[in-house]
Amino acid sequence: MVFGLLCVAVWIPLDTDSGLVEQVRRRVSVGDALAPMLAACLVLLGGILTAVFLPDTTDTHHAVPGAVSFGAKMLGVLVIGFLIALYAGPIAVAVYNIAQAEPLEYRLVSASLPWKYIGFGLGGTFAIAGCIAIAEGRLHWRAILIGLVAVLGMVVVFDLPFDDLLLPPNGDY
Repeated sequence: MVFGLLCVAVWIPLDTDSGLVEQVRRRVSVGDALAPMLAACLVLLGGILTAVFLPDTTDTHHAVPGAVSFGAKMLGVLVIGFLIALYAGPIAVAVYNIAQAEPLEYRLVSASLPWKYIGFGLGGTFAIAGCIAIAEGRLHWRAILIGLVAVLGMVVVFDLPFDDLLLPPNGDY
């Protein structure tokens, strides 16, 4: 909580040149502080939720192996989700190109519909649904639906309002 609060109140305002959102001649763009501010707020929120719902930690002898296994599974799901996000768009374009006389290049179409949402949507949904499935001990349709709704929410908040923002991983191409 302290780290998140220090980031929000001190580090980010002193380290960024612009605010959260910049508007120049009726064009809205992402400010330097938007991404780190959201990340710091999530760290702060995570700290608050952990403090409020802190489990009983008096019996730590049996908890450590389970925690390591749980963390390894979560890390595995997140890595696979990031790999899906990175390669799903280029693979979709390659499959699309099989039936086309004039092939597309992913780098050139990565900012246009539907290509810009394929990797982010599939990878994000997989990562969120996978993390929920690990936490609950089973995969349920509700987890997939939550993943889809969360990804759609991120698209609405981060992509739709800004003309010059590319969702990950498309900014890398």
